[in-house]
Amino acid sequence: MPLQCKASHLRWETEPSHLRKTEKQAIVPFTSDIFVGNEEVMSMDNLGSWNAFVQAAEYRSFVAAGRHLGVSPSAIGKSIARLEERLGARLFHRSTRSITLTPEGSLFLERCRRIFCEIEAAELELSQANEAPRGRLRVSMPIADRLMMPVLSAFMRAYPDIELDIDCSDRLVDVIEDGFDAVLRTGEPNDSRLMTRVLGSFRKRLVGSPDYFARMGTPDVPKDLTRHHCLFYRYPTTGKLQLWPLSRDGRDVELDLPATLICNTSAPQIHMAQEGLGIACLPDFTIMDELRAGTLVSVLDDFIPFSGTFRVLWPSSRYLSPKLRVFVDFVAEHLDLAPVRG
Repeated sequence: MPLQCKASHLRWETEPSHLRKTEKQAIVPFTSDIFVGNEEVMSMDNLGSWNAFVQAAEYRSFVAAGRHLGVSPSAIGKSIARLEERLGARLFHRSTRSITLTPEGSLFLERCRRIFCEIEAAELELSQANEAPRGRLRVSMPIADRLMMPVLSAFMRAYPDIELDIDCSDRLVDVIEDGFDAVLRTGEPNDSRLMTRVLGSFRKRLVGSPDYFARMGTPDVPKDLTRHHCLFYRYPTTGKLQLWPLSRDGRDVELDLPATLICNTSAPQIHMAQEGLGIACLPDFTIMDELRAGTLVSVLDDFIPFSGTFRVLWPSSRYLSPKLRVFVDFVAEHLDLAPVRG
């Protein structure tokens, strides 16, 4: 798959004195060493050979890379061969039918990607510095309507030229493969391809209605939950039940709790808990209104030390466009994650 960074597709339309023609009408920078004093510096030669290498790695073909850059496959091959000679490392395993990256090639590819994306980011930052944020913005977020909708409504009023394309789902999406500009998620990031900004923190709360606790009694210690009706959440991606993060004296408490309800979104849990049908374990930002109104009350707070992080993530290979920049800043400023007692 070709790189998303347009700067990785660099071409030189003129031929500086240090470029060497390898084919008619096919100009590929010659990889030479340029020194200032005793220090080697990056030259246009290097960038041209790196670009040939990146395109060959992305397309897995000298032919396709040459077609993309407007040069012959032979020119691509010679440029990469000179680059390998200079680096003292083989970047590709070659056969008559295919090329594959060596371990050294894979490492070098990631570094080259970062360099070209930084070049693109620098160019776009300057060219778009005064450009008004506009265009389509694809965002994935969990189903947390009452937390997110006021913020998104205010954002749309503030930036009417940005078209929001929102995917509300608790499933775990692949930000890059699924083509999102940004995602809002809880938890810690585990994808090195993504940049992240923390928006706030939250707690898990065990909650039920006052009527339910009046009928069934209020649990004083985690073990008391075995006599209650428990409303569970199932992760859509893995199908596993969410474990309730109970702890006592610094040690996790594992209990075999009876399940009265199992669902893969929080809305049924909240509704059933308000109806007095059991106890649910929920992030506090999903039940802020209920806690303030007293229709749900929390129990065993001292036995749930868990706290989580709410964050926005976006592809590190993608420059922070004006529309994405204002979205990240706006959400960070306006998202209300203040804790609620109840």
